[in-house]
Amino acid sequence: MTLTTTAFLVPLLPFLGAAAGLLLGRRAPGFVRPLAVLPTLAAAVLTVVVAFGQGGGPATDVATRLTPTGSVPVDLALHIDGFAALIAVLVGVVATCVQIYSTGYLRDDPRYPSYAALVSLFTAAMLLVVYTGDLMLLLVGWEVMGICSYFLVGHYWETETARAASLKAFLVTKLGDVPFLFGIFALAADAGTFRITGILGAVTSGGLDHPTLIALLLLGGVAGKSAQFPLHTWLPDAMAGPTPVSALIHAATMVAAGVYVVARLLPVFAASAVALAVLAVLAAITMIGSALAALAQDDIKRVLAYSTVGQLGYMLGALAVGDRGAAVFHLLTHGAFKALLFLGAGVIIHAAGTNSLAAMSRMGGLARRIPDAYWTVTVALLALAAIPPFAGFFSKEAVLGAAEHAAHGAAHGVPGAVGWTVLLSGLLTALLTAAYAARLWLLAFKGRGAEAPDHGPQPVVMNGVLWVLFVPTVALGLTAPLLPDWFDGRSLAPTLTTSVLGTVIALAGVLLIYVAWRHTAGLAARTPIGAVITAPDAAPGLAEETALATHAPVYGSVSGAADPADPGRLLLGPLHRHAAVGFHLDAVYSALFVRPVRAAASLVRFLDREVVDTYVRGAGTAPRLLGAAVRRAQTGNVQTYLGALLAGSLVLAIAAVLVATGTGA
Repeated sequence: MTLTTTAFLVPLLPFLGAAAGLLLGRRAPGFVRPLAVLPTLAAAVLTVVVAFGQGGGPATDVATRLTPTGSVPVDLALHIDGFAALIAVLVGVVATCVQIYSTGYLRDDPRYPSYAALVSLFTAAMLLVVYTGDLMLLLVGWEVMGICSYFLVGHYWETETARAASLKAFLVTKLGDVPFLFGIFALAADAGTFRITGILGAVTSGGLDHPTLIALLLLGGVAGKSAQFPLHTWLPDAMAGPTPVSALIHAATMVAAGVYVVARLLPVFAASAVALAVLAVLAAITMIGSALAALAQDDIKRVLAYSTVGQLGYMLGALAVGDRGAAVFHLLTHGAFKALLFLGAGVIIHAAGTNSLAAMSRMGGLARRIPDAYWTVTVALLALAAIPPFAGFFSKEAVLGAAEHAAHGAAHGVPGAVGWTVLLSGLLTALLTAAYAARLWLLAFKGRGAEAPDHGPQPVVMNGVLWVLFVPTVALGLTAPLLPDWFDGRSLAPTLTTSVLGTVIALAGVLLIYVAWRHTAGLAARTPIGAVITAPDAAPGLAEETALATHAPVYGSVSGAADPADPGRLLLGPLHRHAAVGFHLDAVYSALFVRPVRAAASLVRFLDREVVDTYVRGAGTAPRLLGAAVRRAQTGNVQTYLGALLAGSLVLAIAAVLVATGTGA
């Protein structure tokens, strides 16, 4: 079987598994789990085959005309190079782990068949995005992921939180997709093709007439899909979905798609210094803001969600300084340890008794009860904090090294200010990342909350998947010397300056949290454990009761760390209450967009009911009254009819005489 045929089967297999799962899930429940796991597993194996077949050699690029359009043609195209092959492996491995994990996590869920089918469709769409060589086909996979995320985030549709989160995710990402679509059309109009190779060739030859406009339009879709400022607000709320879905979205699919598109079309962005500057500023704001917000969250999954937003900012920062290799390398390592963190969080929540106990301030005594999650999540948090020798250290230092390189003016076409922006914001984010990672570990495993009842051992598949992801979390960073040939040939080895500086800063962040933790120990002894701060728009207790009835997670009722002994509260001080609610960005959107739209809708409803309907009702009332009058005249009495006829004749005669008399005069 040729490399092209193998690559074609990669997205096809999970798609067929999704179709079969949707058709047979209810009728043949015994086939649900095999249809969920086996096609995705087979696709993962084939991605490895494709990766080894492709290696670091010249890109594989084949295409056939899909349909004549009369202008810019659309091709069924395949474009695989080194970094596309590696990202496909990441998608396949993480998706397989999620499907296997879900067989234990959702084993009693009545909607598991549709859930598993949607996860397979999600996987197929992302693999299509990675392998396709035509932007229109990429757009198909891009949009399919959007609708899959809507259904999966809203899996627990019995809860208002899940329904609102799914709708928010859909609307915010679609808001970004509008400029993205126009950007694709503008790019094709300038280059004369939707083929990625043709577009990159046009960039090289100077064939793009509007590179800044195109790059900024594309950046709108990337900001929505990859949850970058200011379109990042949907991602923390998307934690209302099942935990395995969170792992899939954050590690390997939806949010990774935006970074992948920028990496694939990086020459388009590099053709405009303005676009690179905007990308760097957005990445810097996203990194720092999300890290501060993560430090203030009490819900374990919301901490990880804001963490993802910040790590994606690192990747886009690397792209802003023109280093695609560093960005993709961090995408790979982040996919491994973030999938492990989310799936480990699922085990933690499961061990806590119900999904409504996701608040870390309520947790206690978990380390000894879930040793598998304890050790694997500990290592994953070390990788997140970029502590050597774990994978996150190597990839994050590659990003900081690229930024330092650009800051000194050594990156061709990248302004030095862009490099300094990414470098300084990256170092500050490294401090905050290590701090919230240490805080999560202390609160989750060494917490002072009441110990939940022991609900028995965790399913074997859940713990087994954690150890599978543990391997790349530890070892993937060591492959850095082997990867340059798969990317652009640039070295990914850590530089001395950023390595020492980044590690010292990360250790300082850990030390700060530990000191704050020790300082608050006395305060914790005098404070009721598990007190929560409810969001202003949440009904206290209602979400928890609904979750207990439906076995669904509760998100949104906890707006931030409520325990006064929380070290994050101590470090952030007055900034804590703002960071806990995402710096009020949702409130700003509500004031600027939601309330005006609702007011306009109320006005339209008033005009429709009180103005338009009045005319409609009047047009119907006049004939009805006339008909009633005529109906009253129809008595059926012949004498009445003759009397009326005589009276009418008399009136006509008198009128005729008067007219004649007047005429004669």
